[in-house]
Amino acid sequence: MITQLLFRALDRKAIWLVAALVAFAIIVPVLNLVVPEGNPLHLPNYFVSLLGKYLTYAMLALALDLVWGYCGILSLGHAAFFALGGYAMGMYLMRQIGSRGVYGNPILPDFMVFLNYQDLPWFWQGFDQWWFAFLMVLFVPGLLAFVFGYLAFRSRVTGVYLSIITQAMTFALLLAFFRNDFGFGGNNGLTDFKDILGFNIQAPTTRAALFAASAIALALSVLICSAIVNSKLGKVMVAVRDAESRTRFLGWRPENVKLFAFVVSALMAGVAGALFVPQVGIINPGEFAPENSIEAVIWVAVGGRGTIIGPIVGALLVNAGKTIFTGALPEYWLFALGALFVVVTLFLPKGIVGLVGQIRTGTTRRNSTKLDRESAAAEDGEDPTTLKTTPEPAE
Repeated sequence: MITQLLFRALDRKAIWLVAALVAFAIIVPVLNLVVPEGNPLHLPNYFVSLLGKYLTYAMLALALDLVWGYCGILSLGHAAFFALGGYAMGMYLMRQIGSRGVYGNPILPDFMVFLNYQDLPWFWQGFDQWWFAFLMVLFVPGLLAFVFGYLAFRSRVTGVYLSIITQAMTFALLLAFFRNDFGFGGNNGLTDFKDILGFNIQAPTTRAALFAASAIALALSVLICSAIVNSKLGKVMVAVRDAESRTRFLGWRPENVKLFAFVVSALMAGVAGALFVPQVGIINPGEFAPENSIEAVIWVAVGGRGTIIGPIVGALLVNAGKTIFTGALPEYWLFALGALFVVVTLFLPKGIVGLVGQIRTGTTRRNSTKLDRESAAAEDGEDPTTLKTTPEPAE
């Protein structure tokens, strides 16, 4: 059964995308570590970390597309799952500092010593073990998504009301994590990381390994999403998106379908956040900001929702543009981002991938029509080269 599921997941687009990501995971570290500095093909360390950050954003966009593009759930709170996964990883990295912190306390992180904590809070217990931290990366976002989704979907909250509730959820977490007495570093968050799995987190080899892990994680996410949307469950998800009431009347339970997609999406977002933190070196409450969730929605819309490759393309292009634009005109970036969203909504409702698909479909249709005419002319004994091409009627 699992083998059949994997074969269904490996459609042509998924194969090419996964192959490209695996190749990316190999080529970029080689260009960074093997190719010497001064060579035009050499990639500097900062660029490897920047690309790794882009890949974690792409993973977040893919997670959002699973619920929005295929299930019709416009979540404006996916930054919460991303940030929770990041905090779980940050807690592990903070415990690895030990006595190398500013205050030299082998148990308490520096911010706890500064705030006069006497003992390590109970919810920090176990984060000195990598397996426990990695388990929490999945468990915490997944549990929040399950509880929130169970209550919301069972109450049949849909549309704009659900979007507002998801935004309220992430804003409430933002306010909570800003508090110094909450036990997560307050406004400053968690930073000054030293090691991950025993390796120096600043070393070029570690940076390259984190990038490769991000690319492999995104490839696995592509396989998981492709397996889901190409299965019978994926068809039910689309039915729930397009006609939830009719799907319910046919005997399906849309709340269970949406809950499954929502939890899987949260797990993917949590893993993306966990890979994001060691590459940027900090996690603070700003990652819960509602505007981060809105940016993720824009990535999906620009690339093309309801596709596997669209969110990835959108996340990579928008964030690359953000890096370039903010370097030149930082104060105008939000205006440019808003204008981009308006243009895409009005003129590219299916995103970049949808536009490419429409162009290819139009070209194929014209070629097919031309071949049909030539074939008919040959059957009638006419010379196909003498046929005049007439424009297609406007649709």
